[in-house]
Amino acid sequence: MNFIQAIILAIVEGLTEFLPVSSTGHMIIASSMMGIAHLPITKIFTVAIQFGAILSVVVLYWKKFLPHDGNWNEKIQFYLKLIVGFIPAMVLGYLLSDTIDALLENVVVVAIMLLVGGILFIILDKWINSSEDKEEVNITYKKAFYIGLFQTIAMVPGVSRSAASIIGGIAQKLNKKQAAEFSFFLAVPTMFAATCKKMLDFYQEGLGLDTHNILLLVVGNLVAFVVAILAIKSFIKFLTKNGFFIFGIYRIVIGTIILVLHLLGIQLTIL
Repeated sequence: MNFIQAIILAIVEGLTEFLPVSSTGHMIIASSMMGIAHLPITKIFTVAIQFGAILSVVVLYWKKFLPHDGNWNEKIQFYLKLIVGFIPAMVLGYLLSDTIDALLENVVVVAIMLLVGGILFIILDKWINSSEDKEEVNITYKKAFYIGLFQTIAMVPGVSRSAASIIGGIAQKLNKKQAAEFSFFLAVPTMFAATCKKMLDFYQEGLGLDTHNILLLVVGNLVAFVVAILAIKSFIKFLTKNGFFIFGIYRIVIGTIILVLHLLGIQLTIL
């Protein structure tokens, strides 16, 4: 992998990680079209640069994550709710790890989930838009847990963690902006734990890094961090104004592209 390829993948990660379009599907297309999906460094790189995306949420919403006004009780409540929302993914991820790994090896599953999700977005768009005029509600522990349950649907590759948790939030009477932001917050413990687990697996498999690859990871994380910040800001404005319809169309297009490439015999690799 060279630096241009690393930057392209990092841009894809930053753009798609927090949008309801499935970062997995986009990584499959980008890495496969560049002919680097089979490389061990690509597998490590696409996992490691998620740290940059995670950091973008903490920096963008630092007032939520870091104590700055002396209100420690509010911060403790915030973190406890994130833990409660994270528990379903932690438990099911542990119990179903083998099944999830098997699904991750099936490109067709990703394509089908993109298509199904796209159709659902179009069907649910009016319902999602109806939440726009709602006032922000208090996110209770119960609501956080239910949103966390929705998030576990994204263990099926191609579903999109962001989409599942946002829809879960709206189902719990949050408005679109509040649901999207809680989805971002919940991504921090969920993605951090999953990324650390994957990096540990790579280490135990003996996949080492030389100086060149370490530089790739540094550049990749920086690019993913910057792009993710821009993507999050733009997504909040776009979702509030337009809803999920356009994302539904987009997912159908991407899912179709993956299926067509697969049927044409082009080698597509799950990272």
